[in-house]
Amino acid sequence: MNDAEEASAQEAGRRRRWLLLVHQLPPKPDYLRVKIRRRLRRLGAVAIKNTVYALPSGDEALEDFEWLRREIEAEGGTAIIAEAEFVEGISDEELDSMMAAERQDGGEDDSGGRVTADKVESGRTWVTRQGVNVDRIASAWLIHRFIDGDARFKFVPARGYRGKAGELRFDMFEAEYTHVGEDCTFQTLVRRFGLRDGGLRAIGEIIHDIDCKDDRFNRPETAGTAALIRGLVQAHDDDRKRLDRGSALLDDLYEFFRRERA
Repeated sequence: MNDAEEASAQEAGRRRRWLLLVHQLPPKPDYLRVKIRRRLRRLGAVAIKNTVYALPSGDEALEDFEWLRREIEAEGGTAIIAEAEFVEGISDEELDSMMAAERQDGGEDDSGGRVTADKVESGRTWVTRQGVNVDRIASAWLIHRFIDGDARFKFVPARGYRGKAGELRFDMFEAEYTHVGEDCTFQTLVRRFGLRDGGLRAIGEIIHDIDCKDDRFNRPETAGTAALIRGLVQAHDDDRKRLDRGSALLDDLYEFFRRERA
C-alpha cells in the first residue's frame, strides 16, 4: 500500500456512521408536514436535503427513526432508514455543528375504536428487545403489577427474532403491544387493557414525553423521572436488574400520584 492509499484508509477509518431518514409525505393533510418536521427537530435530527434527515448511528436513534417511519407510513407517506458514511460534500464536523445549532435553537387519541378491554391468562411470556430503556421498563412494570402478576419477561435481539406460540411481544417491531399513533407502548397497554386510573395516565404522559421526545404533556415530574431512569440504565447492563430498579422507582411514583388524588 502506498502513502496515498494508507492515508485514505486511515481517513476512512475515522469516518463516523450516520442514520438517515428519507421520507415522502402526502400533500394532505396540511398539518402533517409541520407535525413531522417538529418531531424530527425534537429528536435532534438535522436536514441534509429537503426530506433527508440525519442522526448519529446508535440503538436509540434507530428506535426513534423506526417509530417515526411507522407514523409516517400510517399517515399514507413513505420512509426508509439507511446507515451511511459521508465521503464528500459534507463532513462529520459540519453535521456536528448543525446538530449543536439545532439544540441551541431549541428545536421545535388514537383509540382504534376499541370498546372491550384485552385480557390475558396469567403467567404469559412477554417478549421485548434487549437493552431495555424507559418505555420497556415502564411497560414491564405495568404488565407485572396491573395486567399479569405472574408475567415472565424475555429479552431478545431487536432484529431477526421469531416469536414462539403463546408469547406476547411489546415495544418492538410488529409486536402485539407497541406504539400506536402518538401513544407510546405504556399508553397503548393502559388503553388496550382498559386501565382507568389517573395515576397510570399521569405516568403514561411522563413516559411518553421521555420516550417520544415531543414534550406533548410537559408534566413537572418528567425531567426528574428521566434523570432517574437514565441513571439506572447507566448503572446496570443487565435487563432484569433494570426492571427491578425501575419497578421500585415506578412503585414510588405511582404512590405519589395515588396520594395526590386522595
